[in-house]
Amino acid sequence: MIEWREDGVVLAARKHGETSAIVEVFTAEHGRHAGVVRGGASRKMAATLQPGAQVDITWKARLDDHLGHFTIEPVRSRAQAMGDRLSLAGLNAVAGLLTAALAERDAHPPLYRRTIQLLDLLGEKEVWPLAYLQWELALLDEMGFGLDLGACAVTGATEGLVYVSPKSGRAVSAAGAGEWAAKLLPLPPVLRGQGDADDSEIREALGTTGYFIEHRLIKGSGDRPMPAARARLLDLIGRV
Repeated sequence: MIEWREDGVVLAARKHGETSAIVEVFTAEHGRHAGVVRGGASRKMAATLQPGAQVDITWKARLDDHLGHFTIEPVRSRAQAMGDRLSLAGLNAVAGLLTAALAERDAHPPLYRRTIQLLDLLGEKEVWPLAYLQWELALLDEMGFGLDLGACAVTGATEGLVYVSPKSGRAVSAAGAGEWAAKLLPLPPVLRGQGDADDSEIREALGTTGYFIEHRLIKGSGDRPMPAARARLLDLIGRV
């Protein structure tokens, strides 16, 4: 019998048989991992298995490549997200992106820590959109597709950077863009950690990070769509 125990975040749960559920979690050392929870379809377990809930997980299986079984105990429910539209949309966007982008059972300790930090900020509307943008940048970086925004890919200049190349993920200046400007992605200052970003600028920046998440991470790992929850989050950020 193989067994491990670790804290994790619930990403998704679906009914399995009459009383059980197949649950996907994200952990630091075992990555995105699935298992069967006996009794997971019950009302008693509903709050524990909500996406975003932090849980203590024990996984057991006869062989390492088996689906195995989880024993799950609640650590932190983050129930405050249920009553706030922005928090709920953000939580679902995070869970959806991790489910779509991460290969099963690949460990990502730095990304796990960043995810916990982000979820701990749920409900703090003044800082959460910017924290979420920084999390998407960290997701791209962790998966090997980090943006290089320090200097223009064409001229080498470090000033006047206003675009991002959709091919290379590198910054481009207005002078370096030339006739290709219409085909480049916007580079608002907030993407480089500059200025006091308002929500409209953050939303514009999320359009750029979203391009790379969709075309590098999600389409690169199979024929999956961008999680609809992310579009709902951007819509709400725009309204705020």
